[in-house]
Amino acid sequence: MRFLTTRLLLTLLIAPLTLWLVPAPAALVALAFVTPFATKFADLFAEAAAGHPDPGWDFEPDKVTISRGTPLVVVNQGGEPHTFTEVARFGGGFIPPLNGGQATAPECAGGFKDVAVARTRILQGSQLQVTGLSTGEHRFECCIHPWMRVTVDVE
Repeated sequence: MRFLTTRLLLTLLIAPLTLWLVPAPAALVALAFVTPFATKFADLFAEAAAGHPDPGWDFEPDKVTISRGTPLVVVNQGGEPHTFTEVARFGGGFIPPLNGGQATAPECAGGFKDVAVARTRILQGSQLQVTGLSTGEHRFECCIHPWMRVTVDVE
């Protein structure tokens, strides 16, 4: 079993949205997303429109490497809903004012009306499990807050 570092332990206690990698039944590795309640709604829109969204709203780390067959369990411990949507290329989400001038990623375009996007929604206090990822590179972003991005390399 792996030991938690001080930074990782603090991340677990502070982060509202956490990605859990479950490489084996007895081992958990946690990676943090988003600083809780640090940004006001109006500031979120203004900063995103200016092209520099709050850096606390981010998937950390930006890149993860896992073995094939390892499930990803994404847990939202924060105060806002998110999505964890796989996209071919990173782009904007379905709320244009938050896109910072980027074109909407095709996978995000339908918003929650699109069943594929709706299935990736993670409400506050809930979780999403991603399984069956093939070998190679996979890109995931939040279709609401599209600067929240992570690349998952499956070996």
